[in-house]
Amino acid sequence: MIVSTSTKPSSQDTQALQEVWSRLNSHSCPYEYNFHMHTICSDGQLTPEQLIQQATHIGLKGLAITDHHSVEGYNIAQQWLEKTSLENPRESLPHLWTGIEITSALLDIEVHILGYGFSPHHPAIQPYLWGESPQGTQALGSNVIHAIHQAGGMAVLAHPERYPYSATKVIPVAVDLGIDGVEAFYAYNNPKPWKTSPRQTETVLNLSYLYGLYHTCGTDTHGVNLLQRL
Repeated sequence: MIVSTSTKPSSQDTQALQEVWSRLNSHSCPYEYNFHMHTICSDGQLTPEQLIQQATHIGLKGLAITDHHSVEGYNIAQQWLEKTSLENPRESLPHLWTGIEITSALLDIEVHILGYGFSPHHPAIQPYLWGESPQGTQALGSNVIHAIHQAGGMAVLAHPERYPYSATKVIPVAVDLGIDGVEAFYAYNNPKPWKTSPRQTETVLNLSYLYGLYHTCGTDTHGVNLLQRL
């Protein structure tokens, strides 16, 4: 067993991630933590460098880039952080965890499962890093969650109240498949300024407590402003 001499959590440190998630509340996003953002490496408008620079300017403590079926944006942003840390060791920089958003099949609908803190080099996660939605059995929610777990990560159901079925129907099924958490704090109608949707948040939070799940937050940014979705 190799023990790191660094006190800073690694990009695959799920224990640190769980500790952060256990403290999240409706005010955590978008100025302290943000676990749902996209770059030009999938369907976003920001380059990875622009995203991580903006995250640093905002003063985020931690984040994850969750591009669809790709970790290219994460890799570029992590390189920027490492370079900046060497050049300006006193600068306060956010912590970046590995992240991904995977299109999955659950019940008879399409859902999105977010993966965090996984090793992008693990064979189990490789089929989901090709830049395209998985097909066939690879798209099954059970297989997606299993792959994230095999790679050492945590699986979270994205925006549970955006699907044809309500969260009260989708979340219990996801729980049976081994989901670790739900994206509880989410702005469903793209309000300005960003604010988690009260009714949906209450529903998802109650379910997360009922099933003992972690709850996360994210702006689901696809535009040029990390403080908004679009």
